[in-house]
Amino acid sequence: MNFSQASDRKIRVLRIIARLNIGGPAIHVVLLTAGLDRAYFESSLVSGSENPGEGSMLDYALAHGVQPTIIPQIVGEFRLGPQELKAVMQLYRVIRRERPHVVHTHTAKAGFVGRLAARLARVPVVVHTFHGHVLQGYYNPLKTHLLRRMERALACITDRIIAVSEQVKQDLVSYGVAPADDIQVVSLGLELGPFLNGAGSRGTFRHELRLNGMERLVGIVGRIFPIKNHRLFLEAAALVAKEDSMVRFVIVGDGVLRPELEHYARDLGLAERVTFTGWRRDLPRIYADLDALAVTSNNEGTPVSVIEAMATGCPVVATRVGGLPDLIRPGETGYLVPPGDARAMATALLGLLRAPETAQRLGHAARAAVRERFAAERLISDVEHLYVELLARKHIV
Repeated sequence: MNFSQASDRKIRVLRIIARLNIGGPAIHVVLLTAGLDRAYFESSLVSGSENPGEGSMLDYALAHGVQPTIIPQIVGEFRLGPQELKAVMQLYRVIRRERPHVVHTHTAKAGFVGRLAARLARVPVVVHTFHGHVLQGYYNPLKTHLLRRMERALACITDRIIAVSEQVKQDLVSYGVAPADDIQVVSLGLELGPFLNGAGSRGTFRHELRLNGMERLVGIVGRIFPIKNHRLFLEAAALVAKEDSMVRFVIVGDGVLRPELEHYARDLGLAERVTFTGWRRDLPRIYADLDALAVTSNNEGTPVSVIEAMATGCPVVATRVGGLPDLIRPGETGYLVPPGDARAMATALLGLLRAPETAQRLGHAARAAVRERFAAERLISDVEHLYVELLARKHIV
């Protein structure tokens, strides 16, 4: 990027996220904080603390040279109380000390306390990214209504709202958060190299699970959390197991609902067919050994597990929710099924398992589809140009 002619100062960016729990938003903020061109940008990251069972990506941040400032008062759960006021004031003090040109918030709670603090501190440019949203399916109707009204108010003090997919943008428009012209789509960017080259480790995860060459393996990857609807995955697995005795299942991830899910697997007669691995960092070799990835969520933004699986060439069957239709072209790069429909999920998975040539074709097409679209380099370039554009409008660069 070449904008140094406009200013001899570096652009200071302060990024805020509610917590660095395992998942796409944490990866996203670390890559942006570490990746912005250091000749022109100074980046720092502020985070809250993780909830029990979520896992932490602090080691990922440190490995990328990012040492976040931790403010424990930035908790993930939505509520309005003394703790939120403390978080705003803590952030206000950090912002006054760092004097950023741009404050960029990620996730709902960080977007609330971070944008308020930024405006109190008179930050020139405030940006917020919706990595999905909690405006449907997370809370009771009253709380959901209040959240939508809050987001509408916050949009009025935000210079640019970013959605990670076109579907997330359309959701925000439909809920009245902001007009379409005020929302910009900037797709996720990931370090895809290990996944694109994942074939080199094929067979190692199956060996760990002591599977023979004849067994098929279907997995789900992510937080064990209500919105991900792992119960649907197990119900579909039970239907698949009745039809094919050679299929095994793996649940990669963790969360407070894991004991309940393990009990449900036993109730369905799947105790010997399902493996719970907990959190794993060797995901390229796991995806490389899956015959299919299932995504059973009730709502999604742009799930990182789908992009990673597609990059590895693993075919995906997912519910038609959130940003998933933006990722998967049915019959070309994967399959989409109605949310909450275990039989439709099972039918699509069995179709893949019984037609390996089709599965291979879908996997190859999926790999090609994500290679450029979700590269980290593209994400960083898009965001750099956005910051410069917004600052130029205010005659700061």
